[in-house]
Amino acid sequence: MTEKTDVRGKIEDLREQVRYHNRRYHIEDSPEIPDAEYDALVSELESLEAEHPELVTPDSPTQRVGGEPIEGFEEVRHAVPMLSLANARKTEDLREWDARVRRLLGEDETPRYVTELKIDGLAVSLRYENGRLVRGATRGNGTIGEDVSAQLRTIRSVPDRLDDDPPAVLEPRGEAYITLADFEKLNKRLEAEEKKTFANPRNLAAGSIRQLDPKVTARRPLTILLYGVGEGGEIFESHSGMLAALKSYGLRVNPYRVHDDIDSVVSECEKWTRERESVGYQIDGVVVKVDSREQQLALGSVAKSPRWAIAYKFEPLAGRTKLLDIIINVGRTGALTPQAVLEPVNVGGVTISKATLHNEDYVKEKGILIGDEVVIERAGDVIPQVVKAVVEARDGSEREFAMPTHCPVCGEPVFRPEGEAVTRCVNARCPAQALEHIIHWASKSAMDIDGFGEKLAKRLFDLGFIKDAADVYGLEAGQLVPLDGFGEKSAENLIRAISKSKEQPFSRVLYALGIRHVGAVTAELIATRFSGEDLINGATVDGLAEIKGVGEVVARAVVEYFSLQDNQDLVRRLMDVGLNFEKEAGRPTEGPLAGKRVVITGTLEKPRSFYVERLEAAGGTFTSSVSKNTDYVLAGEDAGSKLERARELGVPLLDEAGFEELLS
Repeated sequence: MTEKTDVRGKIEDLREQVRYHNRRYHIEDSPEIPDAEYDALVSELESLEAEHPELVTPDSPTQRVGGEPIEGFEEVRHAVPMLSLANARKTEDLREWDARVRRLLGEDETPRYVTELKIDGLAVSLRYENGRLVRGATRGNGTIGEDVSAQLRTIRSVPDRLDDDPPAVLEPRGEAYITLADFEKLNKRLEAEEKKTFANPRNLAAGSIRQLDPKVTARRPLTILLYGVGEGGEIFESHSGMLAALKSYGLRVNPYRVHDDIDSVVSECEKWTRERESVGYQIDGVVVKVDSREQQLALGSVAKSPRWAIAYKFEPLAGRTKLLDIIINVGRTGALTPQAVLEPVNVGGVTISKATLHNEDYVKEKGILIGDEVVIERAGDVIPQVVKAVVEARDGSEREFAMPTHCPVCGEPVFRPEGEAVTRCVNARCPAQALEHIIHWASKSAMDIDGFGEKLAKRLFDLGFIKDAADVYGLEAGQLVPLDGFGEKSAENLIRAISKSKEQPFSRVLYALGIRHVGAVTAELIATRFSGEDLINGATVDGLAEIKGVGEVVARAVVEYFSLQDNQDLVRRLMDVGLNFEKEAGRPTEGPLAGKRVVITGTLEKPRSFYVERLEAAGGTFTSSVSKNTDYVLAGEDAGSKLERARELGVPLLDEAGFEELLS
């Protein structure tokens, strides 16, 4: 036996030990050895792999720390769609659903149910081939998700190999999340380091998995619970049997209970409504599923939801506290938004000290006074809002809120247009608006400048490096390198991303300018009729309003924006640094499908965007709903309610071959 064979054997032995103790700690919650002993095993394995890099394998436990950053996420088409669930808000809804299930199954069938806690995290799928993890993906729109394999590999409760005898292909599905204790611990560390804290565990989990750099994901305390199977699930006779099998393979399974009748299910839902805060992680309901796979197949699905499952949703979490003050935030469009400053209150494991009050009318309609005891709810268990004042708790010291007459940031007069609920600062040079404009400009939906987030924008703005969007294009790597968190490579990457944004079409630039009422779709419509020069040089309200989909309100907002000298100066500077202000080519008005309205539904061979692009290139229009004005429906597998509606209305149906025939 050679020395190399000895080393390989030693490495494999260490890997098996680390995997075993990973499972005991992260999946079974029953560690056998102290942390120090486990760390020593990992350290020994890392040392041996460092000495023999040729023996490092992708599935080694040491590779969980994450690889190199990626350019962007690849699309993943789910072979079995990841469906969403219909909701029940009351126990009566559960009983109605049970009656519907029994009616559809027939008198001879008696369903059993499985209940699981509905975790508030990010839905993901794992793909194992011959027991080895080969891919991980987000749910996305249910049909197409994003490949986040490198990110999911960093989660220690995701095994790289399965135990027992799993199917050749197995696609477990579940929820990645962060416990409340880990969330609080992370935020305390960030506070101590004087860094920005995270708002809630759900957003942190979702943001962590969508980090392009998996090393960032590896530093976040993510875990996972699995509750279903896509591919490979057909071999299981029941949902409970499938969950038991997943557990035997070494996967961390969502705790569940089996029930013989709906009364037992209702009791379980009522129990967790009372005890939801005892779980240790965010839940927003209880999922109820028919246990028998045969019955699931018989019940089928409607639209994007299975008939055999339903989510019993909890009412929003609420708390009571004192409203200390109402302050004003100024947004990028100049909107003044009242914000409640609260005596800190814990609602569902999250400490809340601020909440939105929407606008002046909301405060008045709710009769909220500064100094009131108020009820706070977390909408969707996430966004805190003040829902009412506790009038009977008043002692006479409370006072009314008054919207300021001048902007609290720049001191200029504010204005509330007639018929609108929002008061605005109309000073185009207001610093608060300037920063928000820059943040919007660089965002993914606008100019999509990778790495240029809110935190960096504020930092560069405060340092005086940038005062508006045009200044972004004057940044140099040499300015960034001395800043904390930057090195030469990261500075060059940011400058490269800024330069790349110059390739964006005019519609993106127009949307990025942040003109009131102009969203991404409206910007596309305008960009096919007007160039930047046209808009500066006197485009009229009537001319803009002629565009189908652009009304008078939008047209007036565009004309007002380009009539201001400050805005014209900004646009000219953006033109000078090379941004695209050229009119875009409109959609074809001629072609084999000119004037035809087509709905695309179901699972097709290629991504939906492929068919939409070909349809529009042929002069057709993609629409999302079936009506009597629809000319064709292109239907793939599992087309659902849109296919049924098309048949009801007698709309011609196309398969992929028929679609190709029309195009030709």
